[in-house]
Amino acid sequence: MKLGPHLHRIGNDIVAAYLVETVDGVTVIDAGLAGQWRELTTELAAMGRTLADIRGVVLTHGDTDHLGFAERLRRDHGVPVFVHEADAARARGEERPKATWGTVKVGPVLRFLGYAMSRGGLRTTYLTEVETVRDGDVLDLPGSPRIIGMPGHSPGSVAVHVPVADAIFAGDALTTRHVLTGAHGPQPAPFTDDPAAALTSLARLEQTPATWLLPGHGAPWSGGIAEAVRLVRAA
Repeated sequence: MKLGPHLHRIGNDIVAAYLVETVDGVTVIDAGLAGQWRELTTELAAMGRTLADIRGVVLTHGDTDHLGFAERLRRDHGVPVFVHEADAARARGEERPKATWGTVKVGPVLRFLGYAMSRGGLRTTYLTEVETVRDGDVLDLPGSPRIIGMPGHSPGSVAVHVPVADAIFAGDALTTRHVLTGAHGPQPAPFTDDPAAALTSLARLEQTPATWLLPGHGAPWSGGIAEAVRLVRAA
């Protein structure tokens, strides 16, 4: 789905990944679920692009519902995969999340699990190799993505600011659809290792100019970065 001249989304409000396109090629932000590979290739074709145009994958963190097809791109197509150094072990499957489920509602949980299973969520392949990044790094990839450290959901959670796409990719620093309760709108994401740290990290987004705030789960948000942060804190 095209969101803007340089911006595309694959997946849906349950699990999403994003593509940034410039004349230099394509940057993938998060890799969703393994079974979203077909959606990736379909969207690339609609853009007049192929897998050969992908220059890199930037992960907002190392959880399995963001790793998806990343190792397939790296292994079979030589695409480098970037993740914050504090989540590198998580992305390689050497460390597991510490978070608990918290409040749940049966319907939304079943929809989340059903969608994840239908898209290969139970057969995610961990990364064998990663390129590590730090807060403040600007990557030599299409769109010049800038890394914003957002520890909390995981130690190495990041947001990714891409000015040419007028977007901040937030990963699970926040959500606009709580996959365990079905609640909509900006709010804290579930499965967060350190909720207090995650809320503190949100201040790092408030001064970053962008029209789009794009979570890994939930609808794209264009109602203002400061307003989204306010709503998350209120929630």
